[in-house]
Amino acid sequence: MDRKFIYRYVITLLMLACVFGGKAQLTLTLERTITLAADSSLDAFRYKNMYLAGYWEYRTYKAGRLPSLTLNLTPAQYRRYFTQRYDSEADIDVYRKQQSFYAGGQLEIEQNFDLLGGTFYLDTDLDYMRYFGDQTYNQFSSVPIRLGYQQDLLGYNAFKWERKIEPLKYEKVKKELLYNVEQMSEQATTYFVALAMAQVESDLAKENVATTDTLYRTGQERHKIASISQADLRTLKLDAVDARNTLKNAEMALKRAMFSLASYLNFDKNTEIRLRLPSRPRNMEISVDKALELARANNPTFLELRQQILEAQQQVDKTKKEAMFNAQINASVGFNQVSKNIQDAYKNLQQQEIVSLSVSIPLVDWGVRKGKHNIAKNNLLVTETSAKQKELTVEEDVIMTVGDFNIQQALIG
Repeated sequence: MDRKFIYRYVITLLMLACVFGGKAQLTLTLERTITLAADSSLDAFRYKNMYLAGYWEYRTYKAGRLPSLTLNLTPAQYRRYFTQRYDSEADIDVYRKQQSFYAGGQLEIEQNFDLLGGTFYLDTDLDYMRYFGDQTYNQFSSVPIRLGYQQDLLGYNAFKWERKIEPLKYEKVKKELLYNVEQMSEQATTYFVALAMAQVESDLAKENVATTDTLYRTGQERHKIASISQADLRTLKLDAVDARNTLKNAEMALKRAMFSLASYLNFDKNTEIRLRLPSRPRNMEISVDKALELARANNPTFLELRQQILEAQQQVDKTKKEAMFNAQINASVGFNQVSKNIQDAYKNLQQQEIVSLSVSIPLVDWGVRKGKHNIAKNNLLVTETSAKQKELTVEEDVIMTVGDFNIQQALIG
């Protein structure tokens, strides 16, 4: 590109900056204001990140339903210590120095089983141990494959409640985003209307100043020919002073309204905004029954109340199960072998079967578990009552809002 052209282009931009320097000017329609609020406002940024937080929480829940692959490693473990051993010749226990080196690894696949609340696992292990002392020797222990399952037989099943609550929470987050966007549009409209009113009042105040100044000057001329009294002239002067004070207040209110709209749209505070008012809205009749139906389907408050009830029920179930005795089973079947070298550790594999059953029985806790269960039940009753009251409040608000809207429609008709 020609350098002369670049120089002319830069000089032209500088000249335009000098001519139009100062406040940036912007003309906005109501539709453009709402669009800018949804794209640029700080509320838009906050609402989008609130949605993303809920989205990734749901993605985390969905990922927890998929198989997980984990590699557990102990690259090196050295131990040097004294241990108690029995000396059969002297018929006494003696302490002997022990040295060992250990390294091992495990590759494990886990899959949660939501229906029963247990976990299937498939793993493979390889361990190495070297002993130092009077006799130095190596050992390799391998588990080429092992399949197992573990779960609480009578315990609390967190997976079952997650299946109920997490999809509901994500649905609530999506509706909250839409609800917040509409609230953002309403707030932008409020600032738009406030600025429009301030501009109209400022324009009226300017016209009033011009009118009162003209009347005062006319009164001065008429007073010279004794057409009006001194008292009437003072009244005209006072009207002119009042008009100027009103104009100053109107200009201050205009600056405040303009600053509020510019700040909400994330513009520079010195931006000068002029508005292009929308045309008369079309008539719209809203049915109360239809509004209530849409509110129940789309208002995130109803989903929030359902979530609160489910979480309270979850706590009741959790404290109830924890108050009883619990039994856990862990069963696995696979193959293993031990050898002095790694090749033989994978030959002539021996079948490995492990079954364990553990039981935990609360004997004396002085009523702690029972107390937690009773607290959870009472909290559930309170949550259900509060949810019902909140639903009635939201429905009442919808009915009153629709009534007010229809009245305003009739007034502008």
